[in-house]
Amino acid sequence: MRNSSAKLLIIDDDEVVRASLAAYLEDSGFQVLQAGNALQGLEVFEGEEPDLVICDLRMPQIDGLELIRRMGEQQSETPVIVMSGAGVMSDVVEALRLGAVDYLIKPLEDLAVLEHSVRRALDRTRLRLENRRYREKLETANRELQASLSLLQEDQNAGRQVQLNMLPETPWEVDGLHFAHKIIPSLYLSGDFVDYFRVDERRLGFYLADVSGHGASSAFVTVLLKFMTTRLLYEFRRNGAFPDFRPSDVLGHINRGLINCKLGKHVTMLGGLIDLTADRLTYCVGGHLPLPVLYSNGEATYLQGRGLPVGLFQDASYENYELQLPASFSLTLASDGVLDLLPGETLKEKEAVLPDRVKAAGGSLDGLRQVLGLAQLGEMPDDIALLVLNRNLA
Repeated sequence: MRNSSAKLLIIDDDEVVRASLAAYLEDSGFQVLQAGNALQGLEVFEGEEPDLVICDLRMPQIDGLELIRRMGEQQSETPVIVMSGAGVMSDVVEALRLGAVDYLIKPLEDLAVLEHSVRRALDRTRLRLENRRYREKLETANRELQASLSLLQEDQNAGRQVQLNMLPETPWEVDGLHFAHKIIPSLYLSGDFVDYFRVDERRLGFYLADVSGHGASSAFVTVLLKFMTTRLLYEFRRNGAFPDFRPSDVLGHINRGLINCKLGKHVTMLGGLIDLTADRLTYCVGGHLPLPVLYSNGEATYLQGRGLPVGLFQDASYENYELQLPASFSLTLASDGVLDLLPGETLKEKEAVLPDRVKAAGGSLDGLRQVLGLAQLGEMPDDIALLVLNRNLA
């Protein structure tokens, strides 16, 4: 990542050197401030709050070491690069001990060395600040989830509210994609769960999970799922640039986590990742039926895929499937509780009906509510979850 918009402060009593450094760094795209001595530099530092400071160690009145001490007293985390023509090792050690991020020997015959040091220091500072923010978010999420677990165990009513609070906003629109979900528990608490979120600037993630069993014990696992996906996002982001965030990796991570927890629970899941730049869907199946239904050009068909349930087999592996997304489409994910609403004697017969229902609904969640009669449901033998994402539907 280039930091060309960063604001730099150069403090050096040698006007020629200072001007030369400033001109080079400005040509490299940085905003550059200048100060001819340490006192003037402190005033500029306090008033302008630069992103990085470059200072000479040997200056009259107040030298660079004292300058670093005074900036440190202000609880500043601004990186400082020091320069000196003396090259005394004790100065190097003291400057680094006081918090300098780099030490360069004058004269700088190749100013590209300085630019490299500046960009490296800015990148390190950016990553450190991002890691702190992610860590704070994770700590907050941990506290909220711990409180959620306690409430879930103590009170069914509070547990239901916890589950509702964990669910994503519905409807949710981002970059032309529209997400919406509906969950109907067979008991007061649901073992079905959905989530969708932005992974980074170009990718969106989502999943639907169906925990084995019903009630509080299954609802407890949905809290763990939320925690594990939140933690996984944090771990990826903490490393700086995101590596490939593949759905198969997410299901594998959850599989290991559930087995290690020894809860006696497993999950069927569908997880997906949409690359907005390539307009491509990557998805993974974890023992889940029915498969996702793609609706486009007036037709509805099942996507292909297979995989083992999550949380049962230690050595389970998961496969990614890819699909180029049409300009106009909807994708419907459903838990197997939906099959109880469909006609047919066998599971195969019921599954054959679902794409027709999606087609009759026009690929929308509101249409499915009407076609499936969700508003008139009585007591159900299983939880029902629907997650529909679409784009450019008429």
